[in-house]
Amino acid sequence: MNHFLISDRILKLSEIAMADIAPQFFEIDKVSQCNTEKVLAAFQRHRVSDTCFSGTTGYGYNDKGRETLDLLFADIMGMETALVRTGFVNGTHAITTALFASLRPGQTLLSVTGLPYDTLHGVIGISADYRGSFKDYRISYSQVELDKDGAPNLTAIEKELRNGEIGAVLVQRSRGYSSRRAVTVEEIGKVCEIVHSIDININVFVDNCYGEFTEEIEPGDVGADVIAGSLIKCPGGGIAPSGGYVAGRADLVEAAAYRLTAPGIGGECGASPEGYRLYFQGLFMAPHTTAQALKTAVFCARLLELMGYDTYPKYDAFRSDIVQAIQFNSKEQLERFCKGIQKGAPIDSFVTPVPSDMPGYDYPVIMAAGGFVQGATIELSADGPIREPYTAYLQGGLTFESGKLGIIIAAQELHP
Repeated sequence: MNHFLISDRILKLSEIAMADIAPQFFEIDKVSQCNTEKVLAAFQRHRVSDTCFSGTTGYGYNDKGRETLDLLFADIMGMETALVRTGFVNGTHAITTALFASLRPGQTLLSVTGLPYDTLHGVIGISADYRGSFKDYRISYSQVELDKDGAPNLTAIEKELRNGEIGAVLVQRSRGYSSRRAVTVEEIGKVCEIVHSIDININVFVDNCYGEFTEEIEPGDVGADVIAGSLIKCPGGGIAPSGGYVAGRADLVEAAAYRLTAPGIGGECGASPEGYRLYFQGLFMAPHTTAQALKTAVFCARLLELMGYDTYPKYDAFRSDIVQAIQFNSKEQLERFCKGIQKGAPIDSFVTPVPSDMPGYDYPVIMAAGGFVQGATIELSADGPIREPYTAYLQGGLTFESGKLGIIIAAQELHP
Protein backbone atom coordinates (compact mmCIF):
# COMPACT_ATOMS: atom_id res chain seq x y z
CA MET A 1 0.00 0.00 0.00
CA ASN A 2 2.99 2.31 0.33
CA HIS A 3 2.64 3.15 -3.38
CA PHE A 4 -0.65 4.93 -2.66
CA LEU A 5 0.00 6.66 0.71
CA ILE A 6 -2.92 5.04 2.52
CA SER A 7 -3.49 6.14 6.10
CA ASP A 8 -3.09 3.71 8.99
CA ARG A 9 -6.79 4.14 9.83
CA ILE A 10 -7.97 3.05 6.38
CA LEU A 11 -5.53 0.14 6.38
CA LYS A 12 -6.78 -1.03 9.77
CA LEU A 13 -10.42 -0.80 8.69
CA SER A 14 -9.64 -2.75 5.54
CA GLU A 15 -8.11 -5.55 7.63
CA ILE A 16 -11.23 -5.68 9.77
CA ALA A 17 -13.39 -5.73 6.63
CA MET A 18 -11.41 -8.64 5.17
CA ALA A 19 -11.90 -10.69 8.34
CA ASP A 20 -15.63 -9.96 8.38
CA ILE A 21 -16.33 -10.97 4.78
CA ALA A 22 -14.72 -14.43 4.71
CA PRO A 23 -18.10 -16.28 4.84
CA GLN A 24 -19.41 -14.28 1.88
CA PHE A 25 -16.31 -15.08 -0.17
CA PHE A 26 -16.81 -18.78 0.51
CA GLU A 27 -20.34 -18.64 -0.92
CA ILE A 28 -19.24 -16.59 -3.93
CA ASP A 29 -16.57 -19.18 -4.74
CA LYS A 30 -19.17 -21.96 -4.60
CA VAL A 31 -21.34 -20.17 -7.16
CA SER A 32 -18.32 -19.48 -9.36
CA GLN A 33 -17.33 -23.16 -9.29
CA CYS A 34 -20.85 -24.24 -10.24
CA ASN A 35 -21.08 -21.77 -13.13
CA THR A 36 -17.58 -22.58 -14.36
CA GLU A 37 -18.58 -26.24 -14.57
CA LYS A 38 -21.71 -25.28 -16.50
CA VAL A 39 -19.78 -23.12 -18.97
CA LEU A 40 -17.01 -25.69 -19.48
CA ALA A 41 -19.55 -28.43 -20.13
CA ALA A 42 -21.31 -26.24 -22.71
CA PHE A 43 -18.01 -25.52 -24.50
CA GLN A 44 -17.32 -29.24 -24.70
CA ARG A 45 -20.87 -30.16 -25.67
CA HIS A 46 -20.86 -27.75 -28.61
CA ARG A 47 -17.37 -28.80 -29.71
CA VAL A 48 -15.73 -25.38 -29.59
CA SER A 49 -12.45 -25.36 -31.51
CA ASP A 50 -10.05 -22.71 -32.72
CA THR A 51 -11.85 -22.75 -36.08
CA CYS A 52 -14.65 -20.90 -34.26
CA PHE A 53 -12.33 -17.95 -33.67
CA SER A 54 -11.83 -17.04 -37.34
CA GLY A 55 -13.36 -13.85 -38.67
CA THR A 56 -15.71 -13.52 -41.63
CA THR A 57 -16.38 -10.80 -44.19
CA GLY A 58 -19.21 -9.53 -46.32
CA TYR A 59 -22.55 -11.08 -45.48
CA GLY A 60 -21.01 -13.53 -43.04
CA TYR A 61 -22.92 -16.55 -44.28
CA ASN A 62 -22.16 -19.92 -42.64
CA ASP A 63 -20.22 -18.24 -39.85
CA LYS A 64 -19.23 -21.10 -37.54
CA GLY A 65 -18.01 -18.82 -34.75
CA ARG A 66 -21.20 -16.75 -34.68
CA GLU A 67 -23.43 -19.82 -34.81
CA THR A 68 -21.52 -21.63 -32.07
CA LEU A 69 -21.55 -18.58 -29.82
CA ASP A 70 -25.35 -18.45 -30.19
CA LEU A 71 -25.57 -22.13 -29.19
CA LEU A 72 -23.37 -21.57 -26.14
CA PHE A 73 -25.38 -18.64 -24.82
CA ALA A 74 -28.67 -20.46 -25.33
CA ASP A 75 -27.35 -23.51 -23.48
CA ILE A 76 -25.77 -21.61 -20.59
CA MET A 77 -28.75 -19.26 -20.16
CA GLY A 78 -31.26 -22.12 -20.17
CA MET A 79 -32.93 -20.95 -23.36
CA GLU A 80 -34.02 -22.42 -26.69
CA THR A 81 -31.86 -20.17 -28.84
CA ALA A 82 -29.82 -16.97 -28.70
CA LEU A 83 -28.67 -14.00 -30.75
CA VAL A 84 -25.16 -12.88 -29.75
CA ARG A 85 -23.95 -9.99 -31.87
CA THR A 86 -21.13 -7.47 -31.90
CA GLY A 87 -23.57 -5.06 -33.58
CA PHE A 88 -25.46 -4.40 -30.35
CA VAL A 89 -24.01 -1.05 -29.32
CA ASN A 90 -24.85 -1.46 -25.63
CA GLY A 91 -27.16 -3.26 -23.23
CA THR A 92 -30.00 -0.81 -23.86
CA HIS A 93 -29.85 -1.66 -27.57
CA ALA A 94 -30.11 -5.40 -26.91
CA ILE A 95 -32.89 -4.87 -24.35
CA THR A 96 -34.85 -2.62 -26.71
CA THR A 97 -34.55 -5.14 -29.53
CA ALA A 98 -35.89 -7.93 -27.31
CA LEU A 99 -38.55 -5.67 -25.82
CA PHE A 100 -40.10 -4.75 -29.14
CA ALA A 101 -39.85 -8.37 -30.28
CA SER A 102 -41.95 -9.34 -27.25
CA LEU A 103 -44.86 -7.03 -28.08
CA ARG A 104 -47.40 -6.76 -30.88
CA PRO A 105 -49.26 -3.62 -32.01
CA GLY A 106 -51.89 -2.61 -29.47
CA GLN A 107 -50.42 -4.64 -26.62
CA THR A 108 -49.33 -3.14 -23.31
CA LEU A 109 -45.98 -3.56 -21.60
CA LEU A 110 -46.27 -4.14 -17.85
CA SER A 111 -43.19 -3.46 -15.76
CA VAL A 112 -43.41 -5.41 -12.50
CA THR A 113 -40.27 -3.90 -10.96
CA GLY A 114 -41.38 -0.28 -10.98
CA LEU A 115 -39.92 2.35 -13.25
CA PRO A 116 -37.28 0.92 -15.60
CA TYR A 117 -33.70 2.14 -15.80
CA ASP A 118 -33.25 5.68 -17.12
CA THR A 119 -31.93 4.80 -20.58
CA LEU A 120 -35.17 2.90 -21.30
CA HIS A 121 -37.39 5.91 -20.64
CA GLY A 122 -36.97 7.15 -24.18
CA VAL A 123 -37.68 3.67 -25.52
CA ILE A 124 -41.08 3.40 -23.88
CA GLY A 125 -41.70 7.13 -24.13
CA ILE A 126 -42.08 8.23 -20.53
CA SER A 127 -40.46 10.97 -18.51
CA ALA A 128 -38.41 10.46 -15.36
CA ASP A 129 -41.27 11.84 -13.22
CA TYR A 130 -43.76 9.19 -14.40
CA ARG A 131 -46.73 8.99 -12.02
CA GLY A 132 -49.15 6.82 -13.95
CA SER A 133 -50.34 8.99 -16.81
CA PHE A 134 -48.62 10.49 -19.81
CA LYS A 135 -49.35 11.77 -23.30
CA ASP A 136 -46.17 11.29 -25.29
CA TYR A 137 -45.79 7.51 -25.46
CA ARG A 138 -44.32 5.10 -27.97
CA ILE A 139 -45.83 1.92 -26.58
CA SER A 140 -48.69 1.35 -24.18
CA TYR A 141 -47.15 1.07 -20.74
CA SER A 142 -48.12 0.40 -17.14
CA GLN A 143 -46.21 -0.59 -14.03
CA VAL A 144 -46.50 -2.29 -10.68
CA GLU A 145 -44.34 -1.27 -7.75
CA LEU A 146 -42.30 -3.75 -5.74
CA ASP A 147 -43.30 -4.87 -2.25
CA LYS A 148 -41.78 -3.10 0.74
CA ASP A 149 -39.14 -5.83 0.98
CA GLY A 150 -38.17 -5.33 -2.68
CA ALA A 151 -39.85 -8.45 -4.04
CA PRO A 152 -42.31 -8.42 -6.97
CA ASN A 153 -45.85 -7.80 -5.72
CA LEU A 154 -47.53 -10.94 -7.01
CA THR A 155 -51.02 -9.90 -5.90
CA ALA A 156 -50.79 -6.57 -7.71
CA ILE A 157 -49.28 -8.26 -10.76
CA GLU A 158 -52.14 -10.75 -10.97
CA LYS A 159 -54.73 -7.97 -10.68
CA GLU A 160 -53.05 -5.93 -13.42
CA LEU A 161 -52.78 -8.93 -15.73
CA ARG A 162 -56.49 -9.70 -15.41
CA ASN A 163 -57.56 -6.12 -16.09
CA GLY A 164 -55.45 -5.19 -19.11
CA GLU A 165 -54.35 -6.19 -22.59
CA ILE A 166 -50.86 -7.11 -21.48
CA GLY A 167 -48.55 -8.47 -24.16
CA ALA A 168 -45.30 -8.62 -22.21
CA VAL A 169 -44.11 -8.35 -18.64
CA LEU A 170 -40.79 -6.63 -17.96
CA VAL A 171 -38.60 -7.68 -15.05
CA GLN A 172 -35.53 -5.51 -14.47
CA ARG A 173 -33.24 -7.73 -12.46
CA SER A 174 -30.75 -5.10 -11.27
CA ARG A 175 -31.42 -1.94 -9.31
CA GLY A 176 -30.57 0.80 -11.81
CA TYR A 177 -30.23 4.20 -10.14
CA SER A 178 -32.53 3.24 -7.27
CA SER A 179 -32.27 2.05 -3.69
CA ARG A 180 -34.11 -1.21 -4.26
CA ARG A 181 -32.33 -4.54 -4.16
CA ALA A 182 -31.82 -6.82 -7.13
CA VAL A 183 -34.60 -9.28 -7.91
CA THR A 184 -33.50 -12.88 -7.39
CA VAL A 185 -33.87 -15.65 -9.96
CA GLU A 186 -36.26 -17.45 -7.61
CA GLU A 187 -38.48 -14.36 -7.50
CA ILE A 188 -38.34 -14.10 -11.29
CA GLY A 189 -39.56 -17.70 -11.40
CA LYS A 190 -42.58 -16.79 -9.27
CA VAL A 191 -43.41 -13.95 -11.65
CA CYS A 192 -43.16 -16.33 -14.63
CA GLU A 193 -45.42 -18.84 -12.88
CA ILE A 194 -48.19 -16.37 -12.14
CA VAL A 195 -48.01 -14.69 -15.56
CA HIS A 196 -48.15 -17.95 -17.50
CA SER A 197 -50.91 -19.34 -15.27
CA ILE A 198 -53.10 -16.42 -16.36
CA ASP A 199 -52.09 -16.39 -20.03
CA ILE A 200 -49.37 -18.54 -21.55
CA ASN A 201 -49.15 -16.08 -24.45
CA ILE A 202 -47.92 -13.20 -22.28
CA ASN A 203 -44.15 -12.99 -22.67
CA VAL A 204 -41.95 -12.53 -19.60
CA PHE A 205 -38.93 -10.48 -20.60
CA VAL A 206 -35.99 -10.09 -18.19
CA ASP A 207 -33.42 -7.31 -18.38
CA ASN A 208 -30.56 -9.51 -17.19
CA CYS A 209 -27.84 -6.84 -17.10
CA TYR A 210 -25.43 -7.09 -14.13
CA GLY A 211 -26.99 -10.38 -13.03
CA GLU A 212 -25.42 -13.09 -15.17
CA PHE A 213 -23.47 -15.72 -13.20
CA THR A 214 -24.20 -14.14 -9.80
CA GLU A 215 -26.41 -17.15 -9.00
CA GLU A 216 -26.20 -20.79 -9.99
CA ILE A 217 -29.22 -20.51 -12.29
CA GLU A 218 -30.45 -17.93 -14.81
CA PRO A 219 -33.95 -16.57 -15.56
CA GLY A 220 -34.24 -19.01 -18.48
CA ASP A 221 -34.08 -21.87 -15.99
CA VAL A 222 -37.23 -20.65 -14.18
CA GLY A 223 -39.53 -19.89 -17.10
CA ALA A 224 -38.53 -16.52 -18.58
CA ASP A 225 -39.46 -16.29 -22.26
CA VAL A 226 -36.65 -13.96 -23.31
CA ILE A 227 -33.70 -12.22 -21.66
CA ALA A 228 -31.14 -9.70 -22.84
CA GLY A 229 -27.90 -8.15 -21.68
CA SER A 230 -24.55 -6.62 -22.56
CA LEU A 231 -21.30 -8.41 -23.37
CA ILE A 232 -19.22 -5.70 -21.71
CA LYS A 233 -20.80 -6.60 -18.39
CA CYS A 234 -20.76 -10.03 -16.73
CA PRO A 235 -21.02 -12.45 -19.68
CA GLY A 236 -18.08 -10.89 -21.54
CA GLY A 237 -15.71 -11.69 -18.68
CA GLY A 238 -13.93 -8.35 -19.02
CA ILE A 239 -12.49 -9.51 -22.35
CA ALA A 240 -15.27 -9.12 -24.94
CA PRO A 241 -14.73 -5.75 -26.64
CA SER A 242 -18.37 -4.97 -27.53
CA GLY A 243 -21.80 -6.41 -28.18
CA GLY A 244 -24.86 -7.82 -26.51
CA TYR A 245 -27.14 -10.83 -26.51
CA VAL A 246 -30.78 -11.84 -26.64
CA ALA A 247 -31.71 -15.37 -25.57
CA GLY A 248 -35.06 -17.05 -25.33
CA ARG A 249 -37.87 -18.77 -27.15
CA ALA A 250 -37.06 -19.29 -30.81
CA ASP A 251 -39.88 -17.12 -32.20
CA LEU A 252 -39.00 -14.19 -29.93
CA VAL A 253 -35.28 -14.39 -30.72
CA GLU A 254 -36.11 -14.54 -34.43
CA ALA A 255 -38.29 -11.44 -34.08
CA ALA A 256 -35.42 -9.69 -32.26
CA ALA A 257 -33.06 -10.67 -35.08
CA TYR A 258 -35.51 -9.23 -37.63
CA ARG A 259 -35.55 -5.98 -35.71
CA LEU A 260 -31.76 -5.88 -35.43
CA THR A 261 -31.25 -6.44 -39.16
CA ALA A 262 -34.31 -6.85 -41.41
CA PRO A 263 -37.24 -9.26 -41.84
CA GLY A 264 -36.13 -12.26 -43.84
CA ILE A 265 -32.47 -11.72 -42.94
CA GLY A 266 -32.51 -11.86 -39.17
CA GLY A 267 -29.54 -13.64 -37.64
CA GLU A 268 -28.36 -15.34 -40.82
CA CYS A 269 -26.02 -12.47 -41.73
CA GLY A 270 -23.47 -10.39 -39.89
CA ALA A 271 -19.76 -10.71 -40.39
CA SER A 272 -17.11 -10.18 -37.72
CA PRO A 273 -13.81 -9.53 -39.53
CA GLU A 274 -11.85 -9.42 -36.26
CA GLY A 275 -13.00 -12.89 -35.27
CA TYR A 276 -14.55 -14.27 -32.10
CA ARG A 277 -11.72 -15.44 -29.85
CA LEU A 278 -12.24 -12.65 -27.31
CA TYR A 279 -15.96 -13.44 -27.08
CA PHE A 280 -15.40 -17.15 -26.47
CA GLN A 281 -12.59 -16.47 -24.02
CA GLY A 282 -14.64 -13.81 -22.25
CA LEU A 283 -17.61 -16.15 -21.84
CA PHE A 284 -15.32 -18.86 -20.48
CA MET A 285 -13.86 -16.39 -17.96
CA ALA A 286 -17.24 -14.89 -17.05
CA PRO A 287 -18.09 -16.94 -13.93
CA HIS A 288 -14.67 -16.22 -12.40
CA THR A 289 -14.67 -12.55 -13.38
CA THR A 290 -18.18 -12.09 -12.02
CA ALA A 291 -17.02 -13.62 -8.73
CA GLN A 292 -14.19 -11.07 -8.59
CA ALA A 293 -16.71 -8.26 -9.08
CA LEU A 294 -18.94 -9.68 -6.34
CA LYS A 295 -16.01 -9.91 -3.92
CA THR A 296 -15.07 -6.32 -4.71
CA ALA A 297 -18.64 -5.21 -4.03
CA VAL A 298 -18.78 -7.08 -0.71
CA PHE A 299 -15.46 -5.59 0.41
CA CYS A 300 -16.61 -2.12 -0.62
CA ALA A 301 -19.83 -2.48 1.36
CA ARG A 302 -18.09 -3.62 4.52
CA LEU A 303 -15.30 -1.04 4.44
CA LEU A 304 -17.68 1.85 3.78
CA GLU A 305 -20.04 0.57 6.49
CA LEU A 306 -17.14 0.61 8.95
CA MET A 307 -16.48 4.19 7.86
CA GLY A 308 -20.06 5.15 8.75
CA TYR A 309 -21.76 5.23 5.35
CA ASP A 310 -25.06 3.65 4.38
CA THR A 311 -24.69 0.87 1.81
CA TYR A 312 -27.14 -1.33 -0.03
CA PRO A 313 -27.04 -4.18 -0.20
CA LYS A 314 -25.29 -4.67 3.12
CA TYR A 315 -22.09 -6.66 2.96
CA ASP A 316 -23.69 -9.88 4.24
CA ALA A 317 -26.86 -9.71 2.11
CA PHE A 318 -27.73 -12.18 -0.66
CA ARG A 319 -26.75 -10.78 -4.06
CA SER A 320 -28.32 -11.28 -7.45
CA ASP A 321 -26.34 -8.60 -9.27
CA ILE A 322 -22.86 -7.07 -9.04
CA VAL A 323 -23.99 -3.51 -8.21
CA GLN A 324 -23.06 -1.93 -4.87
CA ALA A 325 -24.67 1.35 -3.84
CA ILE A 326 -23.13 3.73 -1.30
CA GLN A 327 -25.07 6.73 -0.04
CA PHE A 328 -23.13 9.89 0.73
CA ASN A 329 -24.04 13.00 2.64
CA SER A 330 -23.21 15.49 -0.09
CA LYS A 331 -22.46 15.98 -3.75
CA GLU A 332 -18.83 16.63 -2.79
CA GLN A 333 -18.47 13.22 -1.09
CA LEU A 334 -19.95 11.47 -4.12
CA GLU A 335 -17.50 13.26 -6.40
CA ARG A 336 -14.53 12.48 -4.13
CA PHE A 337 -15.40 8.79 -4.05
CA CYS A 338 -15.63 8.62 -7.84
CA LYS A 339 -12.37 10.54 -8.09
CA GLY A 340 -10.75 7.90 -5.88
CA ILE A 341 -12.09 5.04 -8.02
CA GLN A 342 -10.60 6.75 -11.07
CA LYS A 343 -7.29 7.13 -9.25
CA GLY A 344 -7.26 3.40 -8.59
CA ALA A 345 -7.80 2.45 -12.24
CA PRO A 346 -5.10 0.99 -14.51
CA ILE A 347 -6.19 3.22 -17.41
CA ASP A 348 -6.63 7.03 -17.20
CA SER A 349 -5.81 7.10 -13.49
CA PHE A 350 -4.60 10.68 -13.98
CA VAL A 351 -8.04 11.87 -15.14
CA THR A 352 -10.49 13.61 -12.78
CA PRO A 353 -14.13 12.68 -13.46
CA VAL A 354 -16.63 15.53 -13.37
CA PRO A 355 -20.45 15.52 -13.61
CA SER A 356 -21.77 16.01 -17.13
CA ASP A 357 -24.84 15.46 -19.28
CA MET A 358 -25.07 11.95 -20.70
CA PRO A 359 -27.25 10.47 -23.47
CA GLY A 360 -30.33 8.82 -21.97
CA TYR A 361 -30.26 10.74 -18.66
CA ASP A 362 -32.25 13.79 -17.60
CA TYR A 363 -29.64 15.03 -15.14
CA PRO A 364 -25.84 15.28 -14.86
CA VAL A 365 -24.05 12.04 -14.07
CA ILE A 366 -20.53 11.50 -12.76
CA MET A 367 -18.80 8.41 -14.10
CA ALA A 368 -15.46 6.99 -13.01
CA ALA A 369 -14.01 4.22 -15.12
CA GLY A 370 -10.50 3.41 -16.20
CA GLY A 371 -11.02 0.20 -18.10
CA PHE A 372 -9.43 -1.61 -20.99
CA VAL A 373 -12.83 -1.67 -22.72
CA GLN A 374 -14.63 1.67 -22.83
CA GLY A 375 -17.68 1.64 -20.57
CA ALA A 376 -17.15 -1.96 -19.47
CA THR A 377 -18.90 -2.07 -16.11
CA ILE A 378 -17.48 -5.51 -15.35
CA GLU A 379 -14.25 -3.55 -14.85
CA LEU A 380 -14.11 -1.46 -11.67
CA SER A 381 -16.24 1.63 -12.13
CA ALA A 382 -18.51 3.92 -10.16
CA ASP A 383 -21.11 6.37 -11.28
CA GLY A 384 -24.02 8.29 -9.87
CA PRO A 385 -26.64 10.89 -10.71
CA ILE A 386 -26.07 14.36 -9.29
CA ARG A 387 -29.29 14.44 -7.32
CA GLU A 388 -30.37 13.60 -3.79
CA PRO A 389 -29.79 11.16 -2.24
CA TYR A 390 -26.17 11.37 -3.38
CA THR A 391 -25.47 7.75 -4.22
CA ALA A 392 -22.59 6.08 -6.00
CA TYR A 393 -23.26 2.84 -7.85
CA LEU A 394 -20.14 0.74 -7.96
CA GLN A 395 -19.70 -2.33 -10.13
CA GLY A 396 -16.99 -4.56 -11.51
CA GLY A 397 -13.45 -5.50 -10.66
CA LEU A 398 -11.52 -7.76 -13.04
CA THR A 399 -9.53 -9.09 -10.11
CA PHE A 400 -10.40 -8.78 -6.45
CA GLU A 401 -6.86 -7.67 -5.65
CA SER A 402 -7.11 -4.65 -7.97
CA GLY A 403 -10.72 -4.01 -6.97
CA LYS A 404 -9.75 -3.96 -3.30
CA LEU A 405 -6.98 -1.45 -4.03
CA GLY A 406 -9.40 0.75 -5.93
CA ILE A 407 -11.86 0.77 -3.01
CA ILE A 408 -9.10 1.57 -0.50
CA ILE A 409 -7.83 4.44 -2.65
CA ALA A 410 -11.39 5.79 -2.93
CA ALA A 411 -11.80 5.51 0.86
CA GLN A 412 -8.57 7.46 1.31
CA GLU A 413 -9.88 10.13 -1.08
CA LEU A 414 -13.00 10.46 1.07
CA HIS A 415 -10.91 10.98 4.23
CA PRO A 416 -7.46 12.28 3.20
